[in-house]
Amino acid sequence: MVGLPTLTSVRISMKFAIKTMVAAAALVAVGVAQATVATLTVGGSITTGGYSINSLSGEGTLTFSSALIGALNAAKLQVTAVAPATTPVIFKTNAATQVISISSVSATAPVTSLTGDFTGMGVTVTGVATAGGTLQTAATSNIATNGGSLQITNLNVDLIAKRVYADLVGGNGVGAKANVYLWDIAQVTGSTSIDLSKWPLTGYAQSTVNNTLSGLTINAAAFDLFATSLGLTANGITSLKTVTDYGVINSTITVSSVPEPETLALMGLGLAGISLTTRRRRAACHPVV
Repeated sequence: MVGLPTLTSVRISMKFAIKTMVAAAALVAVGVAQATVATLTVGGSITTGGYSINSLSGEGTLTFSSALIGALNAAKLQVTAVAPATTPVIFKTNAATQVISISSVSATAPVTSLTGDFTGMGVTVTGVATAGGTLQTAATSNIATNGGSLQITNLNVDLIAKRVYADLVGGNGVGAKANVYLWDIAQVTGSTSIDLSKWPLTGYAQSTVNNTLSGLTINAAAFDLFATSLGLTANGITSLKTVTDYGVINSTITVSSVPEPETLALMGLGLAGISLTTRRRRAACHPVV
């Protein structure tokens, strides 16, 4: 008859399992508690608390408001895309006058970076940047403009200050302006926290968040840059001043989380301890004769 496990051996195995489980839990807790303020770029990674946050992807779409489209039509502006953004423009024709005008405009740009507080279990997003944008051109003079152009690219959203910044290239002597404070955001709808806590034991997690930035109102200095760049006349300035909401930005952001090798090793040790304890308990309850 095979002898029963001694009380001492069971205690030792249980102590081993408890220590390994506590160590694994402690490492997970560190990943949750320690936040790293950083910027994640597409193709890059952020390592924090034993985890690697990576595989950033996503896009943001700015949909022009009807009031802004009205100002564009008043100045007969042409809108085109600046790569890598895409800008579908839909036109309409007045049945009575046969005048063609813009019906809707949106600009979709890929996300290039994400700034926030990173832990192993997720990201609290504080800023997002995109690439590309739009070019507005006043090819001919009319009642609203003397001619000009304005390129708006590389939007950078500050979710803490609720502001949108962008790079501008303006006509009529304005030239290139980097990171211009462009719009204030009235409302942020949707989550700005990316939850990566529900990852399987394989160690991989991926999460996507969607949010909407609405009520975009222009900064006074940015308004002056718009007016000068586009060569707006008094009529054109009056028309643009009626625009109290420039549109809505809808964004989708996806990131992934992968435990670092040492994290997986410690977790494996904890699982091995649990398995060993389970086997010892079963052997103690069901001795082999």
